[in-house]
Amino acid sequence: MAKNLVVVESPAKCKTISKYLGKDFSVRATMGHIIDLPEKELGVDIEHDFKPRYITSKGKRRILKELKDEAAKAEIVYLAPDPDREGEAIAWHVAESIKKENGSIKRVMFNEITKRAVLSAFDSPRDIDMNKVNAQQARRILDRIVGYQVSPVLWRTVFRGLSAGRVQSVALRLICEREDEISAFVQKEYWSIHSLLDYKGTGFSAKLITVDGEKAGDIENPLLPNADSARAVIDRIKDKQFTVTAVQKTEKRRKPYAPFITSTLQQEASRKLNFSAAKTMMVAQQLYEGLELGALGSMGLITYMRTDSTRIAAEALNDARAVISGLYSEKHLPASIRTYGKKKNSQDAHEAIRPSQVSLDFEPRKLKGYLSNDQFRLYELIWKRFLASQMENAVFDSTRVDITVEDCVFRATGSIMKFDGFLALYDESVDDSSEKSDGQNEKLPLLETGHKPALKQLVDKQHFTQPPPRYTEATLVRELEDKGIGRPSTYAQIIDTLKRRKYADVESRRFKPTEVGYMVKNILTKEFPEVFDVHFTAGMEDSLDKVEAGGANWIGVLKEFYAPFVIRLENVKKSIKDLRAQNQEVTDKTCPKCEEHPLVVKWSKNGKFLACQGFPACKYTEPLEKVEAGKTDEKCDKCGADMVVLSIKGNKFLGCSQYPECKNTKSISTGVTCPQEGCGGSIIERKTKRGKIFFGCSNYPTCTFASWDRPVDKKCQQCGYPVLVYKDTKRKGAFLRCLSCKAEYMIDENGDNQDSVADKESIQQS
Repeated sequence: MAKNLVVVESPAKCKTISKYLGKDFSVRATMGHIIDLPEKELGVDIEHDFKPRYITSKGKRRILKELKDEAAKAEIVYLAPDPDREGEAIAWHVAESIKKENGSIKRVMFNEITKRAVLSAFDSPRDIDMNKVNAQQARRILDRIVGYQVSPVLWRTVFRGLSAGRVQSVALRLICEREDEISAFVQKEYWSIHSLLDYKGTGFSAKLITVDGEKAGDIENPLLPNADSARAVIDRIKDKQFTVTAVQKTEKRRKPYAPFITSTLQQEASRKLNFSAAKTMMVAQQLYEGLELGALGSMGLITYMRTDSTRIAAEALNDARAVISGLYSEKHLPASIRTYGKKKNSQDAHEAIRPSQVSLDFEPRKLKGYLSNDQFRLYELIWKRFLASQMENAVFDSTRVDITVEDCVFRATGSIMKFDGFLALYDESVDDSSEKSDGQNEKLPLLETGHKPALKQLVDKQHFTQPPPRYTEATLVRELEDKGIGRPSTYAQIIDTLKRRKYADVESRRFKPTEVGYMVKNILTKEFPEVFDVHFTAGMEDSLDKVEAGGANWIGVLKEFYAPFVIRLENVKKSIKDLRAQNQEVTDKTCPKCEEHPLVVKWSKNGKFLACQGFPACKYTEPLEKVEAGKTDEKCDKCGADMVVLSIKGNKFLGCSQYPECKNTKSISTGVTCPQEGCGGSIIERKTKRGKIFFGCSNYPTCTFASWDRPVDKKCQQCGYPVLVYKDTKRKGAFLRCLSCKAEYMIDENGDNQDSVADKESIQQS
């Protein structure tokens, strides 16, 4: 009897699913898309209803051939890629590719890779959902049209290699507009007054909230705009009696958070674990696809991680209540199961992200030995969030006290946890940590109306209004979700593209647009205002959702977009020369070669440079920054002229003094001769493709000497190796190490090596 063939996306799933299905099933992986649009051309026949031209993906011919061979021998082919649009499209492409070899093809989907879920899916196979396939096709073609037809506008106005992604450019717009808000922000000064009081030996603080009936907390129109106004109030009340005029006691209940969806998981992993969105999704994918758990075998630990739904299966909810009962008191378990509302624009196709096995046997601490540190931390986060979502409210006793003196009202607040509820297990982090506001107290004395606390001190504090903060990955994902831009499967890719294209730098974990990013944003939003509009992009996502739901035709959606887009594109192409001129900064320097045109600032992938405005008739260029540090001892290898020190974007190197006639450059030597016998080269500072500094021989590739640590021109006293390297670690501090015998030497105040580390330790012991 022929085996059944099961096709999945990732090889990590193969072993787990094979174990569940048994020997009558052969499981193979596509390794992602096996069919796609061609890389180097549009690949879409716009004139004939946007018909895509699909080809075998690069490097997938062997995989496709193997799938066809296996399909020809199989009884039934089960297609089991991920349960989303991309997975449905992969299943469809596989089905179209192998239908000649085998016409018995079924689609199976599971939200979690557990034995129960997998076997249940195979008991109820279905046909491929063409609505999902068409929604994916529409998005892919839409992004291809924008990318391939708008990106050349950027190439011709800025420099080649830039990209104009349909959704990434809107995210870039948000980052740039936030930076504009920060730049335009005008700081305002305001003051606050705080009283330190005491009642029967218990001290507490209170904050001034009104003066003569006027609010003191209006920052835009501050009641206390300067030190003099604050001092006047203090002088007015400093010797007067403070009296309690109102006491309000309330019981406050705090509800638990909903279980994770993709966006909230990315946000919380960023805040709590310092994970990027891309890293969060990579680790979550590993947890979903299955890991070896010793005697338990290979198993998926979480449900599907690309979801916008907070829905939970009834079986998992009942299991969660059993686990909570086993870990905490009955008080921590609510009377009924908690449900969470559906968010606007939610597709609600899958469950929320939760542990696939909800039992005490799968507590994170019990699986820690089988998981990497990153896998454990993310699994623990998902586990705690899910269980907490089904726990009882936290309860607080809250007290608010108003204290009056000379028509000035101070307010003190206090809050005591009465019952921890879900907080016994989990509390969410905040995006921007701030100090506890003045007037809030961990403990308040028992105050009643008419009590007269004693004044210990009055403190006035100066404040300045703050601009809106730059986006972190967490807040950017939340903004994209709130505005309906992108979908769960796209957030990580959007952010990764912005960083990879260097449209935005990350400083202190916050996005700051680069000059290139600003330029790209300005060109796109000015020349294609509708395409890169936030509301338009959100509306397009809704249209794609309608296609998936069967409520819209995918070709119609593309036609509606393309008709106005192509008109705008043609107009932009006609004015490309003017557009390029508008985005070039003209300097007051005249080209030294043609002596006719001014030099303009241009861009390349390596940064800015100066070029003649008369290009292409005159092709003169020069670095934007040039620093000469006097003539060096080195001569140019090509023309014999003196070499000088040049600096471009902070990177120093040697360049020929006869530039631009001679464009020879070379790295600056460290002054250390290469230790390789017979080489004779010098050690120079170099950079990897990722920008990491290392030290290598100037005779590369003939000599391959390389070191991550800076070489020092000193011999090893133990083995005679001609070079030591400088190291500085938290544990040992600064020292020198031999690359050959690994001997280590202490460094004195002058930087010279003295005794070896071993000698130093023996001296100290004696």
